[in-house]
Amino acid sequence: MYQPLSVFVGLRYLRAKRRNHFISFISLISMGGIALGVMTLITVLSVMNGFERELRERILGMISHATIEGFERRLPDWERLLGEVRAHPSVIGAAPYVEQETLIKGRSTAGAQVRGIDPSLESEVSEIESMVRQGDFGLLEPGQWRVILGGGLAARLGVRRGDSVTIFAPEIRATPAGVVPQVRRFEVAGIFEAGVHQYDTALAVIHYQDAQRLFRLDQQVGGIRLKFDDMMRARSIAWELNDRLGGLHRVRDWTQQHANFFRAVRTEKTVMFIILSLIVAVAAFNIISTLVMVVTDKQADIAILKTMGLGPKRIMGIFMVQGSLIGVIGTLIGIAAGVTLALNVESVVAALERLFSTDFLSAEVYYISDLPSELRASDVLRFGTLALVLSLLSTIYPAWRAARTEPVEALRHE
Repeated sequence: MYQPLSVFVGLRYLRAKRRNHFISFISLISMGGIALGVMTLITVLSVMNGFERELRERILGMISHATIEGFERRLPDWERLLGEVRAHPSVIGAAPYVEQETLIKGRSTAGAQVRGIDPSLESEVSEIESMVRQGDFGLLEPGQWRVILGGGLAARLGVRRGDSVTIFAPEIRATPAGVVPQVRRFEVAGIFEAGVHQYDTALAVIHYQDAQRLFRLDQQVGGIRLKFDDMMRARSIAWELNDRLGGLHRVRDWTQQHANFFRAVRTEKTVMFIILSLIVAVAAFNIISTLVMVVTDKQADIAILKTMGLGPKRIMGIFMVQGSLIGVIGTLIGIAAGVTLALNVESVVAALERLFSTDFLSAEVYYISDLPSELRASDVLRFGTLALVLSLLSTIYPAWRAARTEPVEALRHE
């Protein structure tokens, strides 16, 4: 079908100045539509990749890559276990923690998640130290009863750095005056901003030894948090650790802890891909209309070529070459424009904000105030292939119609 003669004639038809300028205009519109669709696909999906990366890094900055817990959420031999997991070649950080949901009372009362950590080891598994905006992370010392609150939680409690809050333990104790809850007063030593609503509004961090005493854990901890050299291999590494530990502990990686969230993000990206692909589909329909008009305009030429011995397949090849070239050129232009825009989207948005004197993503409203972008070669290849396939499919019907042209009927009125 794609023999040299068919390719030559198809290229000549594409370059030739047509008597009907409307057909040339429709061809340019088809080419521009494909370019616009590919550019939009690359840019939008790259921005969504960037948002997913930012959210993933911020969430993982708080939860670590994996956790090891006892089946009753208590690890009595955690120091031995800590040394054992550190021996795994893929584990680059490990730290103990205690976690408990409870109530905190300041000027008002709010439910919160109290997490006990070891400040000397926490930097190995999370980024919370770099997220402290007020105060000092090093003030968390055992026996000093200090706490660092998320910014949203501090606002809900109505407290600031230097104020005191009361943390309630979920256990009660009997006294001569009756049954009373176990409570302890803590000094607010700092406030952190993680950029994730779930943690900023509901997390309080204390020293793990204070948590042991408050929650009556003796020398036990709730679990061990881990950091791996490759977070994308977290699931397989967690399985290896689980086998090494003999299945006596529960090992969970970050993909299990936030499976629903990241599944929702992937679903949103898939839906967005399908919606934006319709732009390319519309441009492909324009190729069909363009080639139908070209076939009608070239009836006499087709008849002459057929009388000279050109078969139906080679006639189809002429118009398929013409339509495919429209798709190829549009796709290449769209890829070039999309890659350029995706790599410079932050600069473009900043320029538009200066031009219109506004903030599209205000830091006072959104946790991510910049427009991140992550360009992936696999996405570019996938979108380019989609555009080329749709362009090729759109040429089949007009080319088939050209191949069915009867020379006698076409030349009757010439």
